[in-house]
Amino acid sequence: MTTPRTEHLVLPGVLTAEQAARTVQGILAGQREDGAIPWFRGHHLDPWDHTEAAMALDAAGEHAAAARAYEWLARHQNPDGSWYAAYDDGDATRPTDRGVESNFCAYIAVGVWHHYLATGDDAFLDRMWPHVHAAIECVLTLQQPGGQIGWKREAPEDGGTPVTDALLTGSSSIHQALRCALAIAEQREESQPDWELALGALGHAIRSHPERFLDKNRYSMDWYYPVLGGAVTGPEAKARIEESWDRFVVPGFGVRCVVPNPWVTGGESAELALALWVIGESDRALEILQSIGHLRDEESGLYWTGYVYEDQAVWPVEQTAWTAGALLLAVAALGGDEATCAVFDGERLPRGLAPDCCG
Repeated sequence: MTTPRTEHLVLPGVLTAEQAARTVQGILAGQREDGAIPWFRGHHLDPWDHTEAAMALDAAGEHAAAARAYEWLARHQNPDGSWYAAYDDGDATRPTDRGVESNFCAYIAVGVWHHYLATGDDAFLDRMWPHVHAAIECVLTLQQPGGQIGWKREAPEDGGTPVTDALLTGSSSIHQALRCALAIAEQREESQPDWELALGALGHAIRSHPERFLDKNRYSMDWYYPVLGGAVTGPEAKARIEESWDRFVVPGFGVRCVVPNPWVTGGESAELALALWVIGESDRALEILQSIGHLRDEESGLYWTGYVYEDQAVWPVEQTAWTAGALLLAVAALGGDEATCAVFDGERLPRGLAPDCCG
């Protein structure tokens, strides 16, 4: 099963080339003919996790399959630039949650830029630019005066009301998406000064104003996402990771999703590994990835979503495309995959404009 496409995804104690190929095939097996990638067949699709899985396919060299995933997004974008929060696996035209989540909508920019860097396909970038532009414009309607971005807009049947409360994880993900969107704009020589200002204000809020976000510090994503999304860098990033390491990392098992629950999850573990790679701690990143080997199902090549270590039980009993996708992206970064490194290391992405004041 090994192919030259997965040889660069070999990582000691994490993946052999054969295992990597099996994982890629597991994601491909869950992708529908129309390009959609649900969590798993029979479950729903959400735009963020769909995009993460598509990025993993690009990292593995499956560019045609990844392109079909982005074309699915293009076909299903709402007139206002949004996507709904969830779609039925059996009928992608039927959303199961018509709310609009801001970070879900923004993430297309990360995926599109990643695909372009992996393929150099200018025609693809031309086709997707209107969709990226509309998505970012939609997301920025939810930005608050303090720079943070409201996390959702209610479903039409619930009034369609914009929610002003902001989530640190979601806003940090949007921070990365805005940087990728600006990179696309620069490539196309279409300046977006409003986006640069929005990015600067958002980054300042993430770094300096935790009170502008809902308190979700029990969740590990709120711990590492400001680093993963590129808003917190340098010594501050390393200090942030050290501060809560013992709260969330369970040696030999992975990363807790939420404290104090004795539950580690593959997606959070792989994303923390990516964040560790971003700050130059590849050895610890490797250890984290090795620690979640117990979540791997060798037959499918996929990974269980989580594990309750006090009960020695897999939970929930599901193998999600996005968990496998997160792991493949972390492995690709550690292995030096150019496109994956470029969208996560932050050195080659626009930084935005600093806000006029630091209030």
